[in-house]
Amino acid sequence: MSILDTLRGILDLGGPVISVLLVMSVLALGVILYKIWQFSASGVGRHRALSEALAAWDSGDHAMAMASLSKSSSYLAPLLDLAMKAPNVPGLDGRLDAEAGVALAGLERGFRFLDTVAQLAPLLGLFGTVLGMIEAFQSLQAAGSSVDPSLLAGGIWVALLTTAAGLAVAMPTSMFLAWFESRTAQERVFADKALQTVLVPNQAALNNA
Repeated sequence: MSILDTLRGILDLGGPVISVLLVMSVLALGVILYKIWQFSASGVGRHRALSEALAAWDSGDHAMAMASLSKSSSYLAPLLDLAMKAPNVPGLDGRLDAEAGVALAGLERGFRFLDTVAQLAPLLGLFGTVLGMIEAFQSLQAAGSSVDPSLLAGGIWVALLTTAAGLAVAMPTSMFLAWFESRTAQERVFADKALQTVLVPNQAALNNA
């Protein structure tokens, strides 16, 4: 009950702005946890088996490449399997590029929401601070000549509470978004390299064969 009472007190002090920021933080946390699970389930960043398969394919050992590929749980594994089984199909490169683009777009889903939260939360906090300062100065005006300095000080710290809340929501959201975007950019580079490795034969390996 003490935690609920503390939370209720913060909401009462910050007003509706704090309530909106709380909802945004819960939604952002849900998206972040989902993206972490999605990246883990898709094998993002775990390319050991794929790298072994690509190295074997590039050296001309196609049997070893297929065996290594079967050990991978990456979202790229089905695309590379298709490319290895039918490398000479006309238009296959365009089809695989499109499929890889769709897969990467799925990894990027939710980024726009996180970016919106990261940009909007500080602005909402500042908006709440401005409203709080207006209320504080109105209280001073109503007090007339009997102005109590503690009245202004109390109004100011309550107003600044929303700015602190906005920054507390925005900073971790921005950090996770930057990490997700970095991992996705690395995946895009790896996917392009992997498809080109399979679809464009290594001339040295062909000559040795």
